[in-house]
Amino acid sequence: MDAAIKDFKFKEVFNGAVIIAALGYFVDVYDLILFGMVRIKSLTDLGVTGADIDTVGIYLHNCQFIGMMIGGIFWGILGDKKGRLSVLFASIITYSIANIANGMISTVDAYAFWRFIAGFGLAGELGVGITLVSEGMSKENRGYGTMLVASIGVTGAIAAAILSKLLDWRMVYFIGGGLGIVLLLLRIKVSESGIFKHMNDSDTSRGNFFQLFSGRKILSKYLKCIFIGTPIWFVIGFLIMYASKNVKLTNISPEIPIDTPMIIMVYYIGLTIGDIMSGMLSQYLKSRRVAVLAFIMSTLFFTLVYFFVPIPSLMLFYILCGLLGLSCGYWAVFITISAEQFGTNIRSTVANTAPNFVRGMFFLMGVLLNFFIGLFPPHMTLAPILTVGAITFGLALFSLYYLEESFGRDLDYLEK
Repeated sequence: MDAAIKDFKFKEVFNGAVIIAALGYFVDVYDLILFGMVRIKSLTDLGVTGADIDTVGIYLHNCQFIGMMIGGIFWGILGDKKGRLSVLFASIITYSIANIANGMISTVDAYAFWRFIAGFGLAGELGVGITLVSEGMSKENRGYGTMLVASIGVTGAIAAAILSKLLDWRMVYFIGGGLGIVLLLLRIKVSESGIFKHMNDSDTSRGNFFQLFSGRKILSKYLKCIFIGTPIWFVIGFLIMYASKNVKLTNISPEIPIDTPMIIMVYYIGLTIGDIMSGMLSQYLKSRRVAVLAFIMSTLFFTLVYFFVPIPSLMLFYILCGLLGLSCGYWAVFITISAEQFGTNIRSTVANTAPNFVRGMFFLMGVLLNFFIGLFPPHMTLAPILTVGAITFGLALFSLYYLEESFGRDLDYLEK
């Protein structure tokens, strides 16, 4: 631990790129989680009632996730072709405008459109921010920088939870958009990545998304990066966001009042602490893989507790949600691994698409869940979601085992 602390350099870690990426991710997470907080209130105001609230809510969530997947490709390619900094600011302004527009909608169709645009904009901020931070810091300290980006950023969910309880849903969307615009107006001094500028001197192809599918080795590496992050969104999507639906499938007491905003807030408090711990652990062990393995295994453990251990009180349920958040707090390390695995000419593309494809995997996991619901007999109510979970965690552990260690890797190289 002493060696890890000795490597830490305050001025290098707390630089303009880290600050702008962290604050941008704060607004990113704020918007990403906000819809889950105000879903019922906003749809009720739009005239949606009864069972349609869940149906329309899932449709709007899917619009957002599809926007993220498309946006991840778009912003990632642009980041490798035009630069990290311009994409960072462009993505922030895009989702800020979408947030403000979400507060002005009057129909479900308009809501769907602006959720798609919000997702599209959100897709560019974190990946390119992590890329900018990783390329601008020493290999000894880049883990600290990405740790701060994630740990500060995920507190946006806590802010969204508190404000959604205090204010009208439209006002909460306006605040989200305003925060993004204020961030841009602050004009925090940030320099473009020196590694990216150095790449401009070469004639190597940049931002070629299809290069990731050009050979078995590079595709395998890319898929492994995606799969190690999927347990996080299995937990967020099925265990946290839709906790009220899972009560009847678990040993959670049906008398526990499921307050979704509060559950999300507790989960993200745990996630904030987890991101700090996983970042510190990877620096201390000098291994991204071992740190991620520890967090995936703890996520698996608390997921099994969620489904099989009796939870008789609200306080115990909150503690469990916090522990799930803590164990899922390897998001920053996961994206750092993705950035470190690939050359400069395609790094932004990977760092943007990988986390957004992980988020988009929630849609595919939902499709898989519906398939297994139709496959298993009606009395086996828990089997479908457990099967999806087993596939998710199995792929994550398999991928991590075969992924190369990236801690301390020199990032100034090109992907051939």
